[in-house]
Amino acid sequence: MTSAMTPAIGTVHLLPQTKQLRALHTVIRDRNVGREDFVASSGRIIRQLIEAGLDLLPFDSCEVLTPVGRTYHGLRQTPGICGVSVARAGESMESELRAILPGVRIGKILIQRDKVTKLPHLYYSALPADIDQRHVLLLDPMLATGGTALAALDVLLDRGVEEDNIVFINLLSAPEGIDAVRARHPNLRIVTSAIEERLNENAYMVPGIGDFGDRYFGTDIVR
Repeated sequence: MTSAMTPAIGTVHLLPQTKQLRALHTVIRDRNVGREDFVASSGRIIRQLIEAGLDLLPFDSCEVLTPVGRTYHGLRQTPGICGVSVARAGESMESELRAILPGVRIGKILIQRDKVTKLPHLYYSALPADIDQRHVLLLDPMLATGGTALAALDVLLDRGVEEDNIVFINLLSAPEGIDAVRARHPNLRIVTSAIEERLNENAYMVPGIGDFGDRYFGTDIVR
């Protein structure tokens, strides 16, 4: 049973498909929506995703004294959490993570697909020195073919991060991408707000959202 989420499909945790979430998706999927509304609505979904991802990480028992003098037996998030964003689109998720955990460390990975081979290529990474001792929220809004996600996971695993200590958070997931990631990392936990129908011939999700990074940062073609 997964708290705050509806049903976990294996290790894939889908946000509750509420009317509010559908309304936010309606905004970000609209090809004619303005960037201000796109960014605001995306941020609200990302905040939900990060909260759900944090819920999958360890907590310690904690007691506090309430204003009426009673002891409350509560929980405190285990320290040692960091975020790792996959540039550029993943950077859109950093502000929401910092809003929840103001002092959180955030690493960065830059992976781009080779135009000829179509294979992902690592160009840059900057990660906390002790990342192998941390729980990692891997941030990338789109899980399409799974190639970039697998390359980013390789970077983390090569740095000694345990697979069980990684939660991959994305806005939209394609079935093809989920299958590709789970084929190599069957125990990896994935948190998403929607599982799409499929990828089209250009590897865009259907019904989709277009290029999230371009739309979020305002570098898409002006119509």
